[in-house]
This record gives sequence, structure tokens and C-alpha cells, in this order.
Amino acid sequence: MSDSPDFGTFGRFTETPVDAMPSTMKAAYDFTRELRGLVPGPHKIWLANPLLSQTIVPTGAYYQTDSTLTKAEIEIVTNLTTGRWATPYANYEHEKIGVKQGGLEPETVQALIAGRPVSFDDPRQQVVYELADTLVTPRFVPLGLFRRAKELLGDAGIVDVTVLIGWFTAVSMTLAAFDVPANAEGLDQ
Repeated sequence: MSDSPDFGTFGRFTETPVDAMPSTMKAAYDFTRELRGLVPGPHKIWLANPLLSQTIVPTGAYYQTDSTLTKAEIEIVTNLTTGRWATPYANYEHEKIGVKQGGLEPETVQALIAGRPVSFDDPRQQVVYELADTLVTPRFVPLGLFRRAKELLGDAGIVDVTVLIGWFTAVSMTLAAFDVPANAEGLDQ
């Protein structure tokens, strides 16, 4: 924790130790741990609003287990989105996750974060990249791109891409508002 009164245990946010949490916050904490196995990054901050936390946590958990997108495709969208919003913590974490869990090349992940063009041999990954890049830029989705996305991903896959962009926009805005640095760890709980 910083000596500055403007900073707490996780950027500008001061976490509440588990044993000091009010019952509603503890319920949200337990709910997040049950769905995610831990309380990662922005989830620490979302506990400040327990009802909202319990409402949105299932969305993130969905992408861990039930998405129509592969882990590589999820990390393509994630790194494009967090790169767009220039959030140090999310970029640092997902640069590692994109390589380790997504199986993407380090240079590819770095290019996604930096907003540099990339290409993929896998047609699904390519259309996920093109669709997400178009939406986070922002630009209009041309009919040809939409048709390719629909053919390769289906409507459910297109919805997965768009909601994932929204999810990581919320993640990024939370981390930006609380000025969470790349090396933030927070309380070990």
C-alpha cells in the first residue's frame, strides 16, 4: 500500500479484508470465488457494489467455460479491447494470458495491444480479429465482414465477440478509474 492517501491496496482502491467485509460484500466475494476460483483484478473493486458484482460476475465466468469462442479467440478480443483503452493492469495480465493460455505468439499479442495489424492463418481467428478490430476502432461493420463472421461464427459467436468487447471495456474503465498499475497485486485473500 502506498503512503499517499490517494492510493490504497489496489491502485486508488482500498480493499476490505475478508474478515471485515459486511455480509453483502462477503456474499459477493464468496459468489465470485465460487464462479471464478479467485477474485481477480477488477472484481476486487466491484465488491464495493455487491449487488452489481453478483450481477456481472457470471458474464466473465461464462467466457471461462461456456463461450462459443476458443481461448485464443477470447484473447484476441481481450487484448484488442484492453489495448484500445490503454489499461496497464489488464494489458500486463492479458499479454501473459494470451500467450500462456491462448496459445498466441508473443509478438501477435504485443501487436494486438499496440493496435498494430496482425493476421491469422486460422479463418475463425482472422474473422474474430477483423470484427473486434472494426468494433473497437470504432468503425462500421461492412456487410462482407458481417457475412464472413456469420458464416464462421454464427450469430452466437458474433454476440460473444460483441459482449466480450463490452465486458473488457467495463473491466478497463474500472481499472482506469481506480488507476490500477500493471504491477498491482492487492490483498492476498
